[in-house]
Amino acid sequence: MSKKESRTLLSYESEEDLSLAKHVADALYRFDSIAEDRLPDLAAWGDDVVRRFWEQGYLVVENALSEDEVREASEAIDDILSGASQGSKIQFVKPRSELHTMDDVIKAARKIYEYADHEPRLRSIVLHAKLLAALERLFGEAPKPVQDQALLKPPSGGAEKPWHQDMAYGPLAYDKSVVGVWIALDPAELDNGCMHVIPYSHREGGAPHYAVRDWQLCDASVRVDRDVAVPLAPGGALFFSGLLHHGTPPNFSSKRRRALQIHYAPESARKLSPQEYKRMFTNEMTGAEC
Repeated sequence: MSKKESRTLLSYESEEDLSLAKHVADALYRFDSIAEDRLPDLAAWGDDVVRRFWEQGYLVVENALSEDEVREASEAIDDILSGASQGSKIQFVKPRSELHTMDDVIKAARKIYEYADHEPRLRSIVLHAKLLAALERLFGEAPKPVQDQALLKPPSGGAEKPWHQDMAYGPLAYDKSVVGVWIALDPAELDNGCMHVIPYSHREGGAPHYAVRDWQLCDASVRVDRDVAVPLAPGGALFFSGLLHHGTPPNFSSKRRRALQIHYAPESARKLSPQEYKRMFTNEMTGAEC
């Protein structure tokens, strides 16, 4: 990407922004390679499932939440956006004072976070017994929730989340791999920003990130030829290593795409020191440029 193309894009307000977003989607994502190996639910994961997760860096689960749980979580998200549910934090791409209708709010809301302490319908998912049991199988010890978010791509302009590793974000920088659980509340499809992953990329360890369109992997280092898209029906989930390379392209469709993303760490995990973090996830030690 040129310097002109390297500015942060959280929404597309002009034809130039839209053109750039389409160029990024075409250049950095594949839409012809779909994850087909899927587990039916969270029940009774055996050693083969655990081994598969740590080998490829992710698992796709079709029915992680029930229809009722998806409905309640979706209602909770909209109640937070409308102000009916208080306390959770919202990241907007425009000043809140410029948002006068619920439609304005939906189009400008990029992320909801720190909801577990304020919204019981979402806290019940963070602490979902079957979810925690599956994570305990993966970790070999009890999991602890370390971050809760809802990631939102509004219709006709929900921005890309560039390729990255979640553990490159400070709150998730631990000495043991965290695991992210990304749960679709709306159909997450090829045209509205479903998750994309690079299988086995977690084996390469921490990689330098750069402030380009976001805090991200260098575009030139993304193995686009290995990209696998992960469409999900509502209630479907992607479990993935915090070191797995992943991203989501823009939403150019007329459909909303709401998803919960919850991160867990093993109970015994400790935070990396600033020096360890810099060595793993920044170019400070090498001076390499993107």
